[in-house]
Amino acid sequence: MENHLNDQNTECSVSSDSNDCQRVDQYGFERSEDFNYESYEELMSKHLAVVTRRSNKWSKLLQGTVKVEKNVKVKRYVRKGVPCEHRTQIWMAASGAQDQLERNPGYYHSLLKAEHDPKIEEVIRADMHRTFPDNIHFHASSQPCLQKALFNVLLAYGHHNKDVGYCQGMNFIAGYLLIITKDEEKSFWLMDALIGKILPDYYTPTMLGLKMDQEVLGELVRMKVPAVWQVMNRHDVMWTLVVSRWFICLYVDILPVETVLRIWDCLFYEGSKILFRVALTLIRHHQNLISQAQSLPEICERFKQITHGEYVEDCHTFMQKIFMEPGGLSTATITKFRKMCRNRITSA
Repeated sequence: MENHLNDQNTECSVSSDSNDCQRVDQYGFERSEDFNYESYEELMSKHLAVVTRRSNKWSKLLQGTVKVEKNVKVKRYVRKGVPCEHRTQIWMAASGAQDQLERNPGYYHSLLKAEHDPKIEEVIRADMHRTFPDNIHFHASSQPCLQKALFNVLLAYGHHNKDVGYCQGMNFIAGYLLIITKDEEKSFWLMDALIGKILPDYYTPTMLGLKMDQEVLGELVRMKVPAVWQVMNRHDVMWTLVVSRWFICLYVDILPVETVLRIWDCLFYEGSKILFRVALTLIRHHQNLISQAQSLPEICERFKQITHGEYVEDCHTFMQKIFMEPGGLSTATITKFRKMCRNRITSA
């Protein structure tokens, strides 16, 4: 398979039938049977003018350059959403993945040609059929089928970062990257930026970074949403039970696709703090619902409920909320809590 995949950025990429066009979104995900088309069209028409205006602004900003400045103006643009046609460029530039690709020409393909660890191959293959069965681009009948590209990216990364190898959850991340970039090599370097730099120790065998950030969220909830912290404490609910998938999958398969992509815009540009902002916003907005839970199973169920519905489907409003609802969230505070939680975990 060629490294650069055919562009399929249309709502109907495998069939010309209008019903098929309606049953999948622009990224290839099949819509649920109870999908509210009327509500969706209303939301799209409401934001169409804004999205068009933002797209024009981005085109003007990026004219003749592949570099992206880190400044207040670009940060504001990113928070308001990167248009799909510019997403690959912005993610690559903001994360440092573009620099890595240019510094290491041919490296990705050399990993694919090298001798491979059969154990890594086996665990990756086992997850292939579980990766987005509801996305037409991952169906065997699709041309091209992204499953082969997904396997290549995960296999190459497993041999590039042997401390990580392969960990469940990475398949969803690589899958999203391929859907957006349509390019194996770029997806590989974006994976490296996420796993190696933005989220260190999330996917290592001990998952220390992941465990630490779940505990950090608990400390932030104790500080900002004490009613929820109290109910979690009262029923002895560990944070890993309710938010581990949020963090390890970076909200993929948790929140609606467009909302996840908007979160990732900020994740690549601003770093991991965005994961806490999203979690705090969900918890704070639904604190009454969670606080009324009477048992551990009920708390777990309510944490699932809060990731669905109109509040998260309107990605424009939701992204505004995540920078307002949690209030101030300084890097110094997160760094302090990370140090405290790391020490707590490692000394246990």
